[in-house]
Amino acid sequence: MAETAQATQKLKADIKVLQYDFDPDATTATEVAWQSMADYSSILIGFFRTVGTSALTFEIVANSESDGSGTDVVVKTVSPAAAPDAVGDHVWYEIDTEDIIEAAGGGGNAYVTARLTVATGTDEGVVTYILKGRHKQEDLTADVVA
Repeated sequence: MAETAQATQKLKADIKVLQYDFDPDATTATEVAWQSMADYSSILIGFFRTVGTSALTFEIVANSESDGSGTDVVVKTVSPAAAPDAVGDHVWYEIDTEDIIEAAGGGGNAYVTARLTVATGTDEGVVTYILKGRHKQEDLTADVVA
């Protein structure tokens, strides 16, 4: 008898993990990727520095529109106790969906993104979103291979 995917998936059915290459080539605030929070109870966002040593400003931003075309609301501006100012440094920030929905105007769904600003335009990193699902669902975390 074959096992179902949910019987073999443990974390992949509970959390969704997304990773993004952060290479803004700018010193202006850069939105990473908008993510719907409809099926998730919380999000953990991390930044892993791969190039550079400059200062980092890290905001978690909510919006009522899936593409961020509505009014952005800064839900959280985070200041790490120690700045991720060397290659290999990483920081993590967590927020509940209820706080995001409230900030985006309440009612229904809300979308969230990390908005990062580096002081030197050549700095780079990897941004990771880890979302906790409200219910188990097969393949929340999927392979991405180009």
